[in-house]
Amino acid sequence: MCCVITLLLLIGPRAAALVWALLDPQRWQVTFDNAVLPCLGIIFLPWTLLAYVLVAPGGVDGLDWVWLVIAFLIDMGSTSGGAVKNRDRIRRYRA
Repeated sequence: MCCVITLLLLIGPRAAALVWALLDPQRWQVTFDNAVLPCLGIIFLPWTLLAYVLVAPGGVDGLDWVWLVIAFLIDMGSTSGGAVKNRDRIRRYRA
């Protein structure tokens, strides 16, 4: 079950971003000037990219920053959470 959740956290937002970019390209063109930043966002910070595309066309202000910070924390937790949990598997690791 844990592998399924991890797989959804890793692939789910990337697939959602690709589908959203294909279905609503005008929103993505308004949000980004070129294709480099969205490609990097899909690879490294997919939840933050999705939140930014959701709030950016109207301007980022007020509670929009809260959504971006929450998305960034989800990205950081989904990529670095396994390192803390699996540190006991390394023999020479000393806390």
